[in-house]
Amino acid sequence: MVRATLMPAAPISALLALALLCLTAWPAAGQGRDRRLSHCIAIADATPGVTYLHKAAFNDPVPGFSARISYLSHSMFLIQTPGGLSAVTDYDGWIGTADFLPDVVTMNHAHSSHWTPAPDPAIPHVLKGWSNNYGAAADHYLDLGEMLIRNVSTDIRAMGGLGEGGVEENGNSIFVFEVEGLCIGHLGHLHHEPNEEQYAALGRVDVLMAPVDGGMTLDLPSMIRVVTRLKSSVVLPMHWFSDASLHWFIEGVSDAFEVRYPGGSEITLSLRDLPSRPTLIVLDPAPLRAGR
Repeated sequence: MVRATLMPAAPISALLALALLCLTAWPAAGQGRDRRLSHCIAIADATPGVTYLHKAAFNDPVPGFSARISYLSHSMFLIQTPGGLSAVTDYDGWIGTADFLPDVVTMNHAHSSHWTPAPDPAIPHVLKGWSNNYGAAADHYLDLGEMLIRNVSTDIRAMGGLGEGGVEENGNSIFVFEVEGLCIGHLGHLHHEPNEEQYAALGRVDVLMAPVDGGMTLDLPSMIRVVTRLKSSVVLPMHWFSDASLHWFIEGVSDAFEVRYPGGSEITLSLRDLPSRPTLIVLDPAPLRAGR
C-alpha cells in the first residue's frame, strides 16, 4: 500500500533506490507475479521528440503507435488505442449522446461529479479509486494488452466529516494508463501533494491530466509544484469552473511550460511526437455526440 501522508524530500540516491524497490516488488503485489512490468516505472526519464499534434473525432481510427485523448467534461477524458480499446476517467455515468460504451471506466468518490453509483453493467471493467474496506488502498493493475491501467492511492478530505482529522485515507486514486509506450496520468480529485513513495510509484508521466480549480482539489501553488515536479511533456488542465482559475494556473506555469490552444476537444499523441519542451495544452470540453 502506498502511504498518503507527506514526507520530507529525500536525496536522489534514496529516490533511485526506492524506485528500484517499487519495480522489483510490484509483481508480488495484488495479482501476483504474472503481472507485466510497468515501463513507466522502469524508465524514469521522459523521451523527447518533435512537436506534433493530431486532432481527430473520437470515432475515427487511432493511428498506430498513438493514443487519442478526448476531453469530455469536468475531469472526464476518453483515452483510445489503435486497436480500439477505450477508457473513460472519473466517469459520472454520462459521456454524451453517442452510442458508445467504453471498455474501462475509472472513478473517484470525493464528489458526485467524479463517479456514479450505477455504472452501465455492460461496461466490462469498472475501477473504483477507493476500496470498499474504508481506509484501505484500492489496488488495480489491469492488463488489456494494448492498455495497462494501474493506480496510486492518495488521501482526500473526508466526506460528511468521516475519518480521523477530517481525512479519508486512500479515498482517491491517481490512475496511470500505459498505451503504445505513453504514460498517461490522471490525478483525479487530488487533495494533497504526493509524497516521495507516491511519486516513485507513479514513475514517468508523459501526459498529465491535472485539476486546476484551485480550491476544491489542490490549491494552485501546490498543483504547480506537482506538475513541475512530474516534468510531464504534456499537461492537460481539467476541473476548472471558470476561466479565472485556468488563467491563474497558466500564469503560474508559463515560465516553465509552452502554452497552446489547439482548438477542439481531441488530440492524438505518440511517444515519438512529444514536445521537447514541457507543454500545456488547453482543450475545450465536449461530450460525445451522435454522428460526430
